[in-house]
Parts: sequence; C-alpha cells; structure tokens
Amino acid sequence: MFTQRQTIASTSTLSDSSFLPKVYGWMTTGLALTALAAMMTLSSQGLLNLIFGNKMVFYALIFGELGLVIAMSAAINKISSTTATLMFLLYSALNGVTFASIFLIYTSSSITSTFFVAAGTFGSVSIYGYVTKRDLTGWGSFLFMGLIGIVIASVVNIFLQSEMISWVVSYIGVFVFVGLTAYDTQKIKRIGAAGFADEESRKKASILGALTLYLDFINLFLMLLRIMGTRR
Repeated sequence: MFTQRQTIASTSTLSDSSFLPKVYGWMTTGLALTALAAMMTLSSQGLLNLIFGNKMVFYALIFGELGLVIAMSAAINKISSTTATLMFLLYSALNGVTFASIFLIYTSSSITSTFFVAAGTFGSVSIYGYVTKRDLTGWGSFLFMGLIGIVIASVVNIFLQSEMISWVVSYIGVFVFVGLTAYDTQKIKRIGAAGFADEESRKKASILGALTLYLDFINLFLMLLRIMGTRR
C-alpha cells in the first residue's frame, strides 16, 4: 500500500497541513458505516440466516472485501478520487455485514469494553507516531514479516483449531498492529507534508490513508477481542 501512496505523494506543489485530519475524518466515517451496517444486519433475521446460515455467502463476502482492498490499493493511480471513495465506503459497509458475527459470539458488554480499549490504544500510539522525531521507517520490514506470519498461522489454524495457536497469534497481532499504527501514522504525516501535484491526488491519498488506518484499528480491535472478549 505504501508504494501506491508514495506515488501519489510526488513532487510537491500542494501542501496541506489539514491532510491528516482529513484522513482521520474518512477513517471515522468508515468505522461509523461499519457499525451501522453491523447493527442493520443484526436487526434482520433474514439477513443473519442468509449470511451466517450459508458458508458460501459468508466467504463470498470475505473474499469480496479482500478483493476491494487489493483492487483499490493496486489501481489507486488509475481510478478517480470519487471511485476510490465509493470503494472505501463499500468495503466499510461489507465489513460491517460480516462483523455482525462477533455479536453472535461475544457478549455486547465485552465488545464495548474492548472497543474502548482498542480506541484508546490506537489513539495513543497514533499520537506517538505523529509527534515522535524517531524515524520509524526501519519498523516496516519487521512488521510486515510479523503480519505475514499472523496470516499464515491463522490459515493453518483453520484446520488445526488449536486454542494455543489462536492465543499466540492474538498477542503477537496486538504488538504488530500497535507498531503498524505508529508506522503508518508517521508515513501518512510525511506524505501530507510532502504535498501533492494536484487536488485529485490529495483526495485519493486521504482515502488510501484512511483505509490503511482503518485496517490497523479493525485488526487491533479483533486481536484484543480474542484476548479480552467474553463468549456467549
């Protein structure tokens, strides 16, 4: 994703000190849409039966979300900012539909408390990434390897169903996504400071930055929920 963002943030002609707030604004919009979609899904027994009563439909949604993220990141320089925005909002909504499953697994109180812990952690680490003078670029390759390890272990555990592996992945995942939050925040800050060739590039960069931080927050929340959540 950072390759595409760096391409957008080319030689500066437009600089915008409000770039990062715009990124957070879009990220918040995405999270709100995810919550709304989850609530709407939970309120419809028909939707619940369709999505969670049929594995094919559920996995089709999961792969659809993954496809949207990959397509948006890969084609960000070819699509318009309007298309990028619609793709981000569609992804957020689809994620909310599949997120309804956590309300069927965990108690509402534990989901709420975990959300506030995740929000506090994310906010604190993101502030650190913004204000620190330390160059976090070197964290990138290390965190990426950790992310790949989490993905591989999670896929393997689908077949093994090991509770120990699940716990280990969750704890490692918290550290990885905490690190990615700081790393991505600093990266996005630098992109905004470098400026953009035109307004269109600035808008697309803000959407892609929002998607990046949205993914960091969502994954941090899920990892914490596995650790802190109380099952029904």
